[in-house]
Amino acid sequence: MVTNLPHLRSEHLPPPETVNLRAGDDAGHPPRILLLYGSLRPGSFSRQLALEAERILQHLGAETRVFHPHDLPMLDSVPATHPEVQRLREWSTWSEGQVWVSPERHGTLTGVFKNQIDWLPLEDGSVRPTQGRTLAVMQVSGGSQSFNVVNALRVLGRWMRMVTIPNQSSVAKAWQEFDEHGRMKPSPFYDRVVDVMEELVKFTLMVRGRSDYLVSRYSERKGDAVQAEAARRAAGA
Repeated sequence: MVTNLPHLRSEHLPPPETVNLRAGDDAGHPPRILLLYGSLRPGSFSRQLALEAERILQHLGAETRVFHPHDLPMLDSVPATHPEVQRLREWSTWSEGQVWVSPERHGTLTGVFKNQIDWLPLEDGSVRPTQGRTLAVMQVSGGSQSFNVVNALRVLGRWMRMVTIPNQSSVAKAWQEFDEHGRMKPSPFYDRVVDVMEELVKFTLMVRGRSDYLVSRYSERKGDAVQAEAARRAAGA
């Protein structure tokens, strides 16, 4: 459990009651959460928010990884065998839930963030790096509160076939919300981030072990059956 959370009243944030959430055949390991953020600036508030969220997730018992996009090339500028592309895809496949954090730029998410998602295929052979995973979306803004980015991230999450949780966080005037050490100050914005991370862990525990069943589609089962029948006929010809 993380102890460096000075603004958290830990007595009000117990670990999730996993017995009420896990599937019957759940392996019992900590929820695996991948965090992505959308700015390369040294003082990036989206990175600071992602790291603050990571501390809360670890307090809740999750295993976390933060992908740093500084060395990730632009989509299609290099082969998909590039080490950072492979790392991103492997970590996405490893994850059971994800946190997406982007600044708002020109009314939407940044190119830095979108480039990370663009490198994630919907399907890679028999592996689907995002389908069936839970997702929490958050944004930071330099001015007044906006929901443009979280709304865009929800659309993107749906396109990537993810289970986006109901709660979300939009941090306005982010330059006021972090101290000189990059830590988030106590505020209703901080409390909302805690809410979102708690909900993500609960939904992740509830969905994992069931995601293959939940995202199983009639159209895909039908298509697979047609292909299998065609293969059988071809083999018998």
